[in-house]
Amino acid sequence: MLHDFLIANRDELIGRCRSKVAARFAPVAVPGAVDKGVPLLLEQITESLRSDRHVPASVKLQTVSAPSEIRISAALHGAQLLRLGYTIDQVVRDYGDICQAITELAIERNAPIDTEEFHTLNRCLDDAIAAAVTSFGAVRQASVENRAESLRGRLAAFSTEHRRLVDIAIQSFSAMRTGDVGISGATGKLLVHSLEELRLLADRTLPQIQLLSEASTDAAQ
Repeated sequence: MLHDFLIANRDELIGRCRSKVAARFAPVAVPGAVDKGVPLLLEQITESLRSDRHVPASVKLQTVSAPSEIRISAALHGAQLLRLGYTIDQVVRDYGDICQAITELAIERNAPIDTEEFHTLNRCLDDAIAAAVTSFGAVRQASVENRAESLRGRLAAFSTEHRRLVDIAIQSFSAMRTGDVGISGATGKLLVHSLEELRLLADRTLPQIQLLSEASTDAAQ
């Protein structure tokens, strides 16, 4: 069973994830949020795998997201990483490290992963990525909105928000392109949502900027 494999190899998996992050951050020390986030997510994935053993197949087919505990902790993790100076790309890579570490070690030790277990693993990681990226973006957006008090501030806010949404769309697509998550899952929905938000951003913000610009021009004359 995959959940037994995760329990037996917990320290090894955490070590591998930490090594992957360290290689990207070298020579800077690995942020503390990584040391806390990876063990927590592994525990929650293990519990999800254990719980899924007792769920009828017909019910599993109707399941579209991982347990709320995973989404909540991933959202907090995403906010922590933003404060530590992470980029969205690094947030996605953190969760990709976990999936890669599990599959690599399972192959090395000839530990079979059946289809249902692999589906549960992907579902958990899919929801974790979506929640972390969404939280990361929301915290950044709130920070930007606090500074958007003038025409220059609104222009900067528009540029930053546009870049944030494009980054989310790109990283969501990149996560799906790896094959670890599906287009119909939470990450796929996040991609569609970010594209819709891009359209709404222009419709909502550009008229406001135009009015402010015209008002500033009139005042200067």
